[in-house]
Amino acid sequence: MPAFTSSVDESAPTATAAGAEVLQRLRCWPGEHRVAVGLSGGVDSSLTAALLVAAGWEVEGLTLWLMSGKGACCAEGLVDAAGICEQLGVPHHVVDSREHFQQQIVDFLVQGYAAGVTPLPCSRCNREVKFGPMLAWAASERRLSRIATGHYARVRHGDAGEPLPVPGDGHGRHQLLRGRDVHKDQSYFLYDLPQDVLGQLVFPLGELTKPETRAEAARLGLRTAEKPESQDLCLADHHGSMRAFLDAYLPPRQGEIVLNDGTVVGHHDGLEHFTIGQRKGLGVAWREPLHVVRLDGAMNRVVVATRSEAARAACTVGAVNWVSMAPPVAPIKVMAQVRYRSAPEPALLTPLPASAEDAAACRPHRCRLEFVESQFSITPGQAAVFYAGEVLLGGGLIDAEAMEADVASLL
Repeated sequence: MPAFTSSVDESAPTATAAGAEVLQRLRCWPGEHRVAVGLSGGVDSSLTAALLVAAGWEVEGLTLWLMSGKGACCAEGLVDAAGICEQLGVPHHVVDSREHFQQQIVDFLVQGYAAGVTPLPCSRCNREVKFGPMLAWAASERRLSRIATGHYARVRHGDAGEPLPVPGDGHGRHQLLRGRDVHKDQSYFLYDLPQDVLGQLVFPLGELTKPETRAEAARLGLRTAEKPESQDLCLADHHGSMRAFLDAYLPPRQGEIVLNDGTVVGHHDGLEHFTIGQRKGLGVAWREPLHVVRLDGAMNRVVVATRSEAARAACTVGAVNWVSMAPPVAPIKVMAQVRYRSAPEPALLTPLPASAEDAAACRPHRCRLEFVESQFSITPGQAAVFYAGEVLLGGGLIDAEAMEADVASLL
């Protein structure tokens, strides 16, 4: 295959110190410098491609077509991704993944919300729709063994010497690290990636802050340098809001809003419009503020309580993926993060025997998290992700049935 003559603007000013460091790291990257870059049409993925080109890599753009119509990852995103590839002088490929996205993400979300669970689509999408399928396509269609994306995270590869310290065995494993920018770190959404995928990833922006990304994109004259941020969830972008997306798939289902003792204090038009910890928008008048503490799918009830009653000291986590260390066989101390925007909190993690469901799904690892201080918004269906400093140890999904058993024991 002939070498590409890709280039960036030769008249661009000198890179910032952070940008220069990233370029040097990319130039010294071990192995062949050929890569498919996942392009969404935003500034982050655009700069990822531009930095790799500037570092002398052979780059091809790859965009997954996930939905039809308006949205950051659809019509507008496809156009901007193609424009960036034209600007950089690299090939651009579009893979139609709409049916796969519908099955793995849209149907999964609708079923979860209908059952009273608040699903986490982004980590599932990264594993089932994006990284694995992108690597498979790049290898089979373009003979490219690596992909790069604009995620704010870092990977320390297993052949990089001694692993970073973890409360278990990390030898020989690819370790996933937080991005340098604590405000943009996206490692939480990457907890479910398997080792064989992590070993093939390049995250150039993991060493940059968002302002540095904008500065580098402007320096290189990228057409997306000033493009506004999209929402965290592409489906909300696509439909205008998450409520609009859910209303398009789920009919109104009126039910009761009740206290823990069953006292009816209001009515709702669908469990999918509520989440654990929610206070605003309940439409309930009470002598003190009430928060959602449980979504009862079987009874179609929203259960509310005062804030003092809403905190939980523990939760069970299933389908755990151990990333930067081998599965522990004894309790370990971790910093656990139960929401993307929440702070990590100290907890004791105790391994549990696999449930029949997890074992059947080949996801046998389960654990119990006991927090030093009770947590307010532990939500079934969301991820609990475990860290040791900047190293992501692993993560899994908060168990709905175990949460309900915990709540019942308090009544």
